[in-house]
Amino acid sequence: MSTKATYNYDNPFRLESGNELANIQIAYQTYGKLNSNKDNVIWVCHALTANSDVLEWWKGLFGNNDLFNPEEHFIVCANILGSHYGSTNPLSVNEATGQPYYLSFPEFTIRDIVNGHRLLADHLNIGKIKVLIGGSLGGHQAMEWAIADNNKIENLILMATNASHSPWGIAFNESQRLAISTDRSFYAQNPKGGLKGLKTARSIALLSYRTYEAYSATQLESVNDKTTNFRASSYQCYQGEKLCNRFNAFSYYYLTKAMDSHNVGRGRKSVANALRQIKANTLVIGIDNDVLFPVSEQAYLGENIQNATFKSINSAYGHDGFLIETDSLTRIIGNFLKDSANKKIVKLNRTA
Repeated sequence: MSTKATYNYDNPFRLESGNELANIQIAYQTYGKLNSNKDNVIWVCHALTANSDVLEWWKGLFGNNDLFNPEEHFIVCANILGSHYGSTNPLSVNEATGQPYYLSFPEFTIRDIVNGHRLLADHLNIGKIKVLIGGSLGGHQAMEWAIADNNKIENLILMATNASHSPWGIAFNESQRLAISTDRSFYAQNPKGGLKGLKTARSIALLSYRTYEAYSATQLESVNDKTTNFRASSYQCYQGEKLCNRFNAFSYYYLTKAMDSHNVGRGRKSVANALRQIKANTLVIGIDNDVLFPVSEQAYLGENIQNATFKSINSAYGHDGFLIETDSLTRIIGNFLKDSANKKIVKLNRTA
């Protein structure tokens, strides 16, 4: 059973900055059924340009014959605030003007995105989440939620993410925004504005998502006499155009700013203090050759979240490995959830 819907929150939505949106809508999809005990919820927090159709973009981990399947679980994935796929974003109509927001859209943070998720969870009558999972920007959201509602999340799975976005990651994002802002059409009050800049931004981003080895394996020339029209050049152009065909420059611009805002220590004394507030059984997975989120950042999470389990995997794809290495992830996550269930049984027996 699959449901695609939109939740309309018809009250002012206050942002961390103090600004307000008059209302918000959140597009989401669910798969499977909530069981009678309401204890089979798997909530997925998606990454930067993904959407709510998790069975489409995380095949091998989510699907009818995969670890997280609709026959057993009630899977929820919500399109995040600011994104292109149905939730309130810069191309939404500003009721005060009757025109799209474009660059007048208020800046928002990861915490604002999570507060939207929390409203949707209440709307769906979800009181407990068995597994909250996310990678990259999705990991930022899952981490913030596990701190904000630390009695609501039973198991937390964080992949290729960090406790605060690094200067390195912010620099990559700023470079992408610079590319977008040099496209004069970005300021033309047009939904297709900034697409040339977005194409360049995506090309920059790919260099942080993949690795030297990945490009050598897939884009190496088979002949030695070329002086132009290289495969790697075509690949960068293709990936940029592919994103332009499905996304908009305004959402991309704002979402990279939201990623930069991520710091669990803000207003919580310190990063380490914030991480200690997480009560969920936590699995942290890093990728050994991740350029954008070095594995040391996940090791730090493993050291500072109470009773967390840290694992690393090898991938020729670098950061994108969290979407691709589903066989390894299935094994690691499956074992973690079995151990978590066994610990829960032991705890119940001790209190019986």
